[in-house]
Amino acid sequence: MDNVTTTRTSTRIAIVFHSGFGHTRRQAEAIEAGVRKVEGAEALLLPVEEVDRHWDDLEAAQAIIFGTPTYMGAASAAFKSFAEASSRSVMARGYLWKDKLAAGFTNSGARSGDKLATLIQLTLFAAQHGMHWINLDLPPANSSAQGSEADLNRLGFWLGAAAQSNTDEGPDTAPPESDLATARHLGKRVAEAALQFARGRDAALLPA
Repeated sequence: MDNVTTTRTSTRIAIVFHSGFGHTRRQAEAIEAGVRKVEGAEALLLPVEEVDRHWDDLEAAQAIIFGTPTYMGAASAAFKSFAEASSRSVMARGYLWKDKLAAGFTNSGARSGDKLATLIQLTLFAAQHGMHWINLDLPPANSSAQGSEADLNRLGFWLGAAAQSNTDEGPDTAPPESDLATARHLGKRVAEAALQFARGRDAALLPA
């Protein structure tokens, strides 16, 4: 599977993303690293360009983390194409993602860049599939005289992980480490939630 990485463990977290210039891919890879910090979780890193070969893998995942750059105040056209394709490949086949966990991340050149609009778009997309959204669970940082650009969630988003990449820097140096650390936090959080969710569901199925 080109550009797809997995490990043989129990609970799968899929990371489905589009990256126009490589910056959002770095964010996706950081989320993957966060997932891999959690024992019992495995990561599937999947560019949207390859999804048509991996719908079954997404169906098997316990959680899906969606990622896209923010272009013109919204998700990229490539990500939107994937989202629209899911209506026939997932919804029309019986809401196959219902009750999976979901989360999201985005990146843009500006510090705000209307990234909230994209995260809301991702949240609604997950809701249409009947998924349960996992938020970032980090207080907004870098908002006082004692704050720093090195703080996690330095951009102050709640719904998901946000990153900012200077438009004159390549993905070798942008987004900055604090934004990548924020992405790793989200990956770890979703993996932990997915394990808790799976264990609770298994316990609920045990005879009384």
